[in-house]
Amino acid sequence: MKYALHSVVSGLFLVSTAAIADDLPTFRLLMKDGRFFPETIEVPAQTRFRLEVKNEGPGATEFESLELKKELVLAPGVTRTTVFAPMKPGTYKFFDDFHPDTGQGRIVAK
Repeated sequence: MKYALHSVVSGLFLVSTAAIADDLPTFRLLMKDGRFFPETIEVPAQTRFRLEVKNEGPGATEFESLELKKELVLAPGVTRTTVFAPMKPGTYKFFDDFHPDTGQGRIVAK
């Protein structure tokens, strides 16, 4: 009985978490030839959001932001997502460690 109740509570939590995640605004970022497209992503300030990052290049790439404490390494053809906590208005830099000269971008929270 105890385990059955635990399973029901866990299941409800997962369903409600999935429903909340589906309501998040999603922004897409493409990585190709050592560059980000777009280089600037505008997001609403004070709002959780999801970033979908896709690597269309022939080699590995990385989305990294020291300010936002986020890092995603992507093999060729891979798409990954990450969720950001609400941000204060401002500009937050990100980069690609594999392509430091050309892989520069920013998120602008307005």
